[in-house]
Amino acid sequence: MSGRRAQFRRRQNWMRWAVVTACMAFFALPMVAMFEYTIQDVSGAHYTTATWAALADVTHISTTYPALAEGFVASVLLAVLTVVLMLLILVPTMTWVRLRLPGLTRTVEFICLIPLTVPAIVLVVGLTPVYAWVWYLLGAQTVWLAFAYVVLVLPYAYRALDTGLRAIDVKTLSEAARSLGASWFQVMWRVVLPNLRTAVLSASFLGVALVLGEFTIASLFSRKNLQVAMVELGKADPKISIAVAFLALVFAFVVLFGLSFVGTRRKGASS
Repeated sequence: MSGRRAQFRRRQNWMRWAVVTACMAFFALPMVAMFEYTIQDVSGAHYTTATWAALADVTHISTTYPALAEGFVASVLLAVLTVVLMLLILVPTMTWVRLRLPGLTRTVEFICLIPLTVPAIVLVVGLTPVYAWVWYLLGAQTVWLAFAYVVLVLPYAYRALDTGLRAIDVKTLSEAARSLGASWFQVMWRVVLPNLRTAVLSASFLGVALVLGEFTIASLFSRKNLQVAMVELGKADPKISIAVAFLALVFAFVVLFGLSFVGTRRKGASS
């Protein structure tokens, strides 16, 4: 039995490496072209690092391209707020449904997966009346787009957390903790969350990657995030815009690569 399990894990690792390699090969050519474009001079005959030197100078970027700095800060704040709100909503809800209302599991799953079928432009049309009140009551800051982004990342975060919850016996763990006098808050904080560490990290990384790459909602709501700032910057300085886009793609690859292998060491140790 252990031999079959080890063989299955080897096949799984090989498959994981094959998928990652195929994705890297598929995106390698355009990324090489993007990088080459950023290091070419005006004539295109020589290479220079002026674009990357300018991008590395934070003071220069913040003064010369204030929209880029503003969009980057807004996207980081949006990513953090979106992940926090998403976890505060999903983790307690999914845990409670599994413990008390298991018959509603399919219903909750259906609700969480609905945003996959709704285009971003339709989502904006539906949220426009809601955001009219949000802008009026809370102010017209970009950070409030986090409410819409929570809906956007809901399906991906649900899948990641659902995988983690299926791997543990939540009912037994919570009942054991409650029998020892733990409150429900202690059960969530000290029992459930530590066992969902890998799933929470996966959901968080996916949320950050999706928020940093989001353009449609922010653009249609006339708010500035990183992607909107990059489009505007591309009209003034395309090399800086392409360089930032290249860094965003590299970050996305790092996140996806980490998600592909997160928890592997832990699974190997537990076996």
